[in-house]
Amino acid sequence: MSDSGPHKDPSIPIEAGDEQSFIEQFSQSRSRLKQMLEFRMDRRLRAREDPSDILQEVYIDAVQRLEHYRKKPELSFYVWLRQLTTQRLIDVHRRHLKAEVRNVKQEVSLDHRRLAATSASMAMQLAAHLASPSQLAMRAEMISIIEEALDNMDEIDREILALRHFEELRNSEVAEVLGLKEAAASNRYVRALSRLQEVLQDIPGFFDEV
Repeated sequence: MSDSGPHKDPSIPIEAGDEQSFIEQFSQSRSRLKQMLEFRMDRRLRAREDPSDILQEVYIDAVQRLEHYRKKPELSFYVWLRQLTTQRLIDVHRRHLKAEVRNVKQEVSLDHRRLAATSASMAMQLAAHLASPSQLAMRAEMISIIEEALDNMDEIDREILALRHFEELRNSEVAEVLGLKEAAASNRYVRALSRLQEVLQDIPGFFDEV
C-alpha cells in the first residue's frame, strides 16, 4: 500500500486550546483505531470487551496527555494515538488473561499470547477466501495451520504484514511504529510478502480452487 492509499493523513498542528482540531482529528482516526483493536484483540476477549469502550478510554488518555504531545511531537498524530490504543489493549489483555495464569511461566507468556492473537487474526483473514465445500470443511484446520506457520515467521516480517496489509497503515506510519527509515520499511514489506507467499505455498490445499 502506498502513501496515496485510502487513509489520508489528517494530522495538522494542534495548538494549545484548539479543542475542535483535536476532536476532528481523533474522529478521523477512530475507524482506523477500531480496526486495529478488532484485529489485535485476543479472540477470547471479543465477547467481553467492546472496542468502542476501549476507544473512549483512549480519548480520555489523549486529552490528558495532549500537552506532552504538543511539546515533543516526534510521531504523527495517528501513530501517537495508536500507541495509546496499544497500551490500553495491553492493559485489557493483562486484566482478563492474568486471571487464567497459574504459574510464573504462564505470566511471562502474556505478551506472547498478545502476539499470538495477531497471528490468529491474520490466519482467519487469510483463510476467509476459502469458498468451495471442501475448503469450507477444512477451514478451521487450515486456520490453525496458517496461524502456526505465521508464528514461525520472523517477528518483524509478521508485524510489517500486520501493519501494512491488515491495519492498512501507510509505509511512513509503519516506519514510525517500528523505528525504521521509510526505505527500509518498504524493502522489508516486499520481503515479508515474499516470505508470506512461501509460507502459504507450504500449506497443502491453500491455493487450490482459488
